[in-house]
Amino acid sequence: MPEEIANTVPASGKRRRRWPWVTAVVVVIAAGAAWWWSDAAKKQDAQAARRGPGAIPVTTAQAESRDVPVRLTANGTVTALQSVELRAQITSTVKEVHIREGQTVQKGDLLFTLDSRTDDANLKKALAQVEKDKADLATAERNLERQKELFRQKFIAQAALDTVQNSVDTLGGQLAIDQAAVESARAALTYTRIHAPFSGRTGVIGVRAGSLVQAGATAAPLVTVTQIDPIAIAFTLPEKELAMLQEAMRAGNLTAQATPQAGGEVFKGKVTFIDNAVETATGTIRVKAEFANPKSLLWPGMYANVELSPRTLANATVVPTQAVQTGPERRFVYVVQDDKKVAAQPVKVPYVEETFAVVEGLAPGARVVVEGAQNLRPGSAVQEAQREGAPGKGAPAPGKGEGRKGKKAAS
Repeated sequence: MPEEIANTVPASGKRRRRWPWVTAVVVVIAAGAAWWWSDAAKKQDAQAARRGPGAIPVTTAQAESRDVPVRLTANGTVTALQSVELRAQITSTVKEVHIREGQTVQKGDLLFTLDSRTDDANLKKALAQVEKDKADLATAERNLERQKELFRQKFIAQAALDTVQNSVDTLGGQLAIDQAAVESARAALTYTRIHAPFSGRTGVIGVRAGSLVQAGATAAPLVTVTQIDPIAIAFTLPEKELAMLQEAMRAGNLTAQATPQAGGEVFKGKVTFIDNAVETATGTIRVKAEFANPKSLLWPGMYANVELSPRTLANATVVPTQAVQTGPERRFVYVVQDDKKVAAQPVKVPYVEETFAVVEGLAPGARVVVEGAQNLRPGSAVQEAQREGAPGKGAPAPGKGEGRKGKKAAS
């Protein structure tokens, strides 16, 4: 009977009793494999430690020596050299408008004519009075000559002669007064004809024929005339550049170039004005440069980028900007030595542009690390990295591309 019961045990129960043994064998094999790989890794690390660190791939460039113009840049505003609001100097009526809005006018061009009938009559009256004074004075002078002859012949007394002389003097003074009145009438007549004070462009015309215009500074302007060519750009520079600007301006070679912020033609001009005071709130000084503007591409109120070069750094040592590293206390560059190891060379950086930097404390010809410096320490061994496209024809030689780029930016 027991044998029959044993024979009735299912096969699935036997398989369940085998699984723990299989799992134990797998765990043992996995632990052995992990120990073997760990031991192998330790041996490789030990071998690598005995061999020392490998050469780190970097890109280098050679420090160059050349003259570098110091370029100052600023954002400026285009301003007219001259702009005037023309107003009437007398109260009158506009007779004729001789210009159009937006017209280019030359100095002396007639812009407006006002009603001049009253002023014409006043001038004619003053001229007639002068003619009368001249006739009266001529009569008095002839009478004086006769009285002098009678006085020499003792026919009249000195008092009678003095009376005639006084009449001549009075008429002479009256003639001078009336001649001044003529000049005044002529001046008043000129106020009826308004001319352009300088060459420029007209703005909005505020009156038309028949409009009544009032005299005075508070009256509405007839038109605004603005000079467009030449034109100026006003901008500000840090006060630390003042001495350099003054020296260049005294030498007469303080040139500037400008480009509208919207893009377009590059304009070349000359600095004509340095303000007589520094803005205390901003620590800047106001500067103006004048530019020829024959095509009227620069317009008052526009924004423009201004660049000027007040001085040149002679025989400066130049490296790519990426080569300059910033440490906790100072700036430095990694210099590749003859044994292909790098040394940290402290430098001062008096001037920086986008692609190159002028450094002090580095000899021209030294090879500096441009790319890959983040992986270096003083004494690290390096090797020149293969640049992208280097095998192809015309690719820059290793270690020289950055130097060329900086030189191009400086030129």
